[in-house]
Amino acid sequence: MKLEICRWPEPVLAAEAEPIEKVTPELKELIENMIETMYEGDGVGLAAPQVGESIRLICVDQTGPKERGDLMVMINPEITSCEGSVDSEEGCLSCPEFTGKVKRSEKISVKAVDPEGKEICMEAEGYLAVIIQHEVDHLNGVTIVDRSSSLKKAMYRKKASKWA
Repeated sequence: MKLEICRWPEPVLAAEAEPIEKVTPELKELIENMIETMYEGDGVGLAAPQVGESIRLICVDQTGPKERGDLMVMINPEITSCEGSVDSEEGCLSCPEFTGKVKRSEKISVKAVDPEGKEICMEAEGYLAVIIQHEVDHLNGVTIVDRSSSLKKAMYRKKASKWA
């Protein structure tokens, strides 16, 4: 079932998400719905706060939005190390009609749990590293609008107020 995507500046997008204690049937259903929502929205990543759930869960597929060949689901993801720096031009399903340049780490190490409860430890670089950092930002209550200049943020706030 496709879920409704929360739009900036909804409060859930500014809150720090809660850790997930255990994988339940309800959580697995949310994961399936998030995957469908991400793909239908032509996204390459989606965090639970973007669909109104303030929990530490992300879905990522760097081959998207068209191919859908590298799906990863991460519960309680934690970036354990970062190196390098890259400027990334980013958009966001929760910030329609907004793009911005964001400084990201070029290479990261991530620790998380998959939906089967197995620990994931991986390194990511390039585009995948950028996507994971973007989604983990959502878990920490940060959007690309928050990472933009105050002028660009004010202009977007004015535009977004017309949608409310």
